[in-house]
Amino acid sequence: MSKLMFKVIPGGVVAPKGFLASGVFCDIKRLGTGKGSNKGQKRDLALLVSEAPATVAGMFTTNQICAAPVKVCAARLKSGVAQAIVVNSGNANACTGKQGKKDALAMTALTAKQLHMSEGSVFVASTGRIGVTMPMGNVRAGIVAAERLLNREHASADHAAEAIMTSDTRPKQIAIEFKLGGRTVRIGGMCKGAGMIQPGMSATGARPAALPQGLHATMLCFITTDAAIEAKALQACLREAVAHSFNRITVDGDMSTNDTVLVLANGLAGNAECGMRSAELKTFQAALQHVCLELAKMIVRDGEGVHRVVTVRVEGAKTVQHADAAARSVANSALVKTSWHGGDPNWGRIIDALGYSAATVMEDKVDIGYSAPGSQKILWSLRRGQPTKATFKQLCNAAAPKEFDLHIRLNLGKASALMYAADLTEAYVDYNKGDVTDPTTLGG
Repeated sequence: MSKLMFKVIPGGVVAPKGFLASGVFCDIKRLGTGKGSNKGQKRDLALLVSEAPATVAGMFTTNQICAAPVKVCAARLKSGVAQAIVVNSGNANACTGKQGKKDALAMTALTAKQLHMSEGSVFVASTGRIGVTMPMGNVRAGIVAAERLLNREHASADHAAEAIMTSDTRPKQIAIEFKLGGRTVRIGGMCKGAGMIQPGMSATGARPAALPQGLHATMLCFITTDAAIEAKALQACLREAVAHSFNRITVDGDMSTNDTVLVLANGLAGNAECGMRSAELKTFQAALQHVCLELAKMIVRDGEGVHRVVTVRVEGAKTVQHADAAARSVANSALVKTSWHGGDPNWGRIIDALGYSAATVMEDKVDIGYSAPGSQKILWSLRRGQPTKATFKQLCNAAAPKEFDLHIRLNLGKASALMYAADLTEAYVDYNKGDVTDPTTLGG
């Protein structure tokens, strides 16, 4: 489906019918909760509510150490129904033991009480410093305040998008509308993430034997839609969308304990309900994937200290798993990433990263080249393992833009994969190294 068929509209998560949002400051981001969290009175608790019970789908971190909110959400996802999400920033509620689970459940219980709905229909997410117990007095005050401010104004979506941020420099939102079964349907979304980014999510949080579609600071994403769609179909669409978006990004190669994507579909658009065999499901799938990919790219562009964004495109691998391994090896190589920052078209570092990956690679078959984003006009620096006649100046010019594509052809098969990756800068190191004499500099 062409992107031109998706009309971009304002409103973020409140653009679809029947959704309300709010964001408040309740001082969760106190001294010692992370450098990125100490930004004065920045909103740090958000509520997202559907006026009608909604079908829900979710994807969660496959990190073996996962936060209490992830465990709560994964358990509640089995019901297939949700109506509200409460989110805080400034504290991950991870590695907080039994108290962490108790606090996560308390957040959903209070939210349900304020909204007069069942506790099981409330989901929860957190992001921030790991290993610090939740300041529940502040959280409770925030939930009460946020409930009073719930509305469908665009400003409320802005406030919610701000409230989920940690080291992000700007909010990340999108909303689109399109036709589904003759009805106008909308999808809205917001996300956060800048560091600790290489999501690898599954529907249960359980790590599969292999992650051919990739791994999942904490990446959080909340998507709303007024489409009517069955839970099984919504989960299948989200799984596919995440595989080609959030599971395709990396800033620093680190998977968070809290990565979460949740979608609520309340059906208020009035379309005939989409099921697994519905002819309209492909249209919805394409729209959801578009939203997820646009949000995922926003995360990479706003990565901690990021100066350049590179799309690593691997083709000609023996298998999809090999293509994925090759792409990730290059995208996460510290030497490759620092060369990107310097604008250095150092193919030696790239082919080295390919060589130590889990992919089958033959030196005399590898091609490496550069292009503008999405262009097939490639300047090759290496063909069949040997340098081309491209000049150093030409190659430097190709690697100079803020965004470019890196093309890698292994010429061993037909499988391909890509990663949206970031460079590694002095600013990233300075931001994350911290100063043990000053707790405000210590991130999560």
